[in-house]
Amino acid sequence: MVDVLQSALLNIYDELIITDTQGKIIENFGNIEIVRKDKPDLVGMNLFNIEKKVFYDESSLEDLLNGDKRSVIHTAWNNQRILITCYPDHNKEYYTWGLKALSRSDNILMENTLEDEIDFSKALTKDISRLFIVKSQKMMDVLSTVEMAAKVSSSVLLLGESGVGKEVIARAIHDLGTRKSKPFIAVNCGAIPENLLESELFGYEEGAFSGAKKDGAPGKFELANKGIIFLDEIGEMPLSLQVKLLRVLQEREVTRLGSSNAVKLDIQIIAATNKDIKSLVNKGTFREDLYYRLNVIPINIPSLRERIEELPYLISFFLHKYNTMYDRTIEINQDAIDFMSIYEWPGNIRQLENTIERIVVTSKNPIVDASSVQAFVPFEQEVIKSPPLFNHLMPLQEAIDLVEEQLITMAMEKYKSIKLASKVLDVSQPTMSRKYRKILTKLSEQNIVPSAKRDILENQLNNRLRSVAIATAAIIQPEEVSELKRDPSFSNPIFQKLQSQLTMIRKQEGGIKWAFIFDMLENKKFRTLVADKDFIMNPGESYESSPEFIKVATNAVKGRVEVTPIYKDIYGEWKTSLAPVIDDTGNVIALIGYDYSKEYIESELGKMGKVLKINI
Repeated sequence: MVDVLQSALLNIYDELIITDTQGKIIENFGNIEIVRKDKPDLVGMNLFNIEKKVFYDESSLEDLLNGDKRSVIHTAWNNQRILITCYPDHNKEYYTWGLKALSRSDNILMENTLEDEIDFSKALTKDISRLFIVKSQKMMDVLSTVEMAAKVSSSVLLLGESGVGKEVIARAIHDLGTRKSKPFIAVNCGAIPENLLESELFGYEEGAFSGAKKDGAPGKFELANKGIIFLDEIGEMPLSLQVKLLRVLQEREVTRLGSSNAVKLDIQIIAATNKDIKSLVNKGTFREDLYYRLNVIPINIPSLRERIEELPYLISFFLHKYNTMYDRTIEINQDAIDFMSIYEWPGNIRQLENTIERIVVTSKNPIVDASSVQAFVPFEQEVIKSPPLFNHLMPLQEAIDLVEEQLITMAMEKYKSIKLASKVLDVSQPTMSRKYRKILTKLSEQNIVPSAKRDILENQLNNRLRSVAIATAAIIQPEEVSELKRDPSFSNPIFQKLQSQLTMIRKQEGGIKWAFIFDMLENKKFRTLVADKDFIMNPGESYESSPEFIKVATNAVKGRVEVTPIYKDIYGEWKTSLAPVIDDTGNVIALIGYDYSKEYIESELGKMGKVLKINI
């Protein structure tokens, strides 16, 4: 029975839903298709569960039950915005929810109406995030830069792996800026043959070349005038065209092939690449001056594995998209989502979307579980000849326990879930739970003083840093280090090779401030042989260090893998892991070191303390 209030509300809202205090739907009236999802009657379902499946917003409708706030604007999977208002009855035993689908003009009106309830900055972020899903801090950082880039005409350089959504970001800059009503022209520089790319970009006059159209043709730059041109795969552009692009950036004009008349341009240029553009500059295949011209506003787009918390929302979005497209009702359960969360997704968003489309099209079961999804997610691991993890002997069981403890701790630190950690390590949940409790018991004894608790955590962290040093030291070729010792200079080809190796190690491992190889002189001074590209000392340069570093380095020279306590030198405060570089005769010829800043160490200890439930 519709009461007077509900009758009045039906004149305002497209859908009315009456629930109890737990969100169970008792009655519903209306016809918002997005919410109903082909279900004519919602009675008996839970509104809060529907919310999780249909909307992407962080705020929950449950927050409206007891708070001062009574209205929110939620964005559905298809970017439709819904105004939702909660009306409690007198005794707060039942709640009437009014839902109204907003048009573009409604959006502006409602945001003005709800100024006191919706913070302006959050509303602005929500407007931006309508263009793509944003549920991680890294993507929030991207959004803030996108917003800035949309307000100006400066060049933008989008950096990121293949499939992360660089064109989506470029279109967002266009759609959010003052040029949104002007052209957006996308050009894939890697997909157009080199002999055609010049005429495609700059246009041509009649007779400019064999086969040219009678009246000539404008190029992409002219077509994008007043708007934005997006140059994807800019790293593939030949050097001869890079010179002409540089002129366009400098002069803001373009000259067609076969013409001497320049056309003035009012244009914003967005370039993108999945390559290490600085490396291309160093190799001489990309002009340094062009790089600086394009790199006015750099935007690094994180890979999917770096924002894995967004995966459930992306899965839901693509699931709705392809269920609608192919008229199917496939669902993916939580176990399957958990399973997909531990996959690396080398193809990023593009690979995920293709996988979801394949699941929707080919799945024979209406609900896809973890065992079913394995057929769609290629968990094939590349076979790599691994360096030895240990270079000194210890009891076998001690080594096994050490590796097991570190792997379990690392898995729990990364996934914070017994279920996910057990899937990654390929053990049963009961086994994982039992082994993890054993570690917690070992590390969190009663009546341990705070300093002892810190020692326990630091010992665990030292084991991790020691493992990194051991594994990577085995990659370094001793004969190359011996040759570099005879001539530690920039001109030595071995220097360049080892510098690249150390730079790669630093980037891959994460957390390392500097990676370097050095030897110890007789006067307890040290001599740098080679270091990663960010290191502050030159090859062959000698230096002094702290007593703590000298003591640990002396032990490392004897063939031990060591980690210093936090120490202070003229460059800052550090913890350093050291591993010996040993030649074929068994002699230690140098040491490889990794510096970690004090701030990084404190941050890692804090994370480990939370995972292992040890307060320090």
